[in-house]
Amino acid sequence: MTAALNVISYEGTCPALAANPVAALPGHAVVGRVTLGVNAWLGAGSVIRADGHYVRIGDALHMGRAATIHIAHAVYPTLVGDRVCIGADAVVHACTVGDDVVVEKGAVILDGATVGAGSVIEAGSIVYPRSKLEPGTLYAGRPAVLVRALNAHERLARAELQRASNVAADATWTCQPHATQAAPNAFVAGTCDLAGGVQLADGASVWFGSRLDGRVATISIGRLCNVQDNSLLRAGPQGMALGDETTIGHNVQLLECNVGARCLVGIGSRIARDTTIDDDTFVAGGCITEPGQHLSGGLVWGGDPARPIGQMNEAKRAAILNIATVYAAYADALRAGVPG
Repeated sequence: MTAALNVISYEGTCPALAANPVAALPGHAVVGRVTLGVNAWLGAGSVIRADGHYVRIGDALHMGRAATIHIAHAVYPTLVGDRVCIGADAVVHACTVGDDVVVEKGAVILDGATVGAGSVIEAGSIVYPRSKLEPGTLYAGRPAVLVRALNAHERLARAELQRASNVAADATWTCQPHATQAAPNAFVAGTCDLAGGVQLADGASVWFGSRLDGRVATISIGRLCNVQDNSLLRAGPQGMALGDETTIGHNVQLLECNVGARCLVGIGSRIARDTTIDDDTFVAGGCITEPGQHLSGGLVWGGDPARPIGQMNEAKRAAILNIATVYAAYADALRAGVPG
């Protein structure tokens, strides 16, 4: 099952594909300054987005369902070698990945990291920013640490297993990018699925592949708040509120919880039911909360389960505001490129 190719220009630049993918399943999106080699396989809801920097990918990329590749605005591009296999719900963000790397389901590689050729990143692991991973090795954990060397047979077997899992995943994807109430300058990407009550304030944005379930009660997204690609939000009976200027990173899960203003919930985080995140809180990538947990403001939280790991400072506050304004500009640029 192959959908029509969904390539989207950004500020006049259209993705450059060496050939049409061998598969491009429903809900995929390839955006902006992307160079993609031959024999790519793009799973349902997979996203490759190059707006604030470029993405260069070699041949035979294999992306699982709701996997995401993105950049760090004006700081890091993303470089991916040949025959790289990325599992479902994994994120490759603003980093360099060598040939023949396997990124298993739900793993995350963060900004400035370098992953050596032939490495395997085990399911659910988090590669911390600016890490350097040795070639031909297995990494696992949060943060990902070296487990042992891999022989070629084991690496190939794990790559084949991940590809088979990608192919066997659900190939359907619902695209319903319509909020029940949205400010004129709000933005919802075309491959999102918004169900039930979803409200977007001025400059709010919801990005490719995100799924928002407001059927039980309304999800309210504040001014300049951005919900990044392939995130999953589900409101409980009390509804869900996301505050002004808050960032929900790529592939985050928010389940029946609330997030204050001027917060960042980092890539791949899992926020459990009845969690409350106060204003001015920084939640590190890959953080996992317990049901009913309260994340106090003015702190940096991380780990599994979430715990305070530092204090907010002016640099982090400025970074959160910068993301909010950058994402509003991304949305404006994409809107401008769509014929009226």
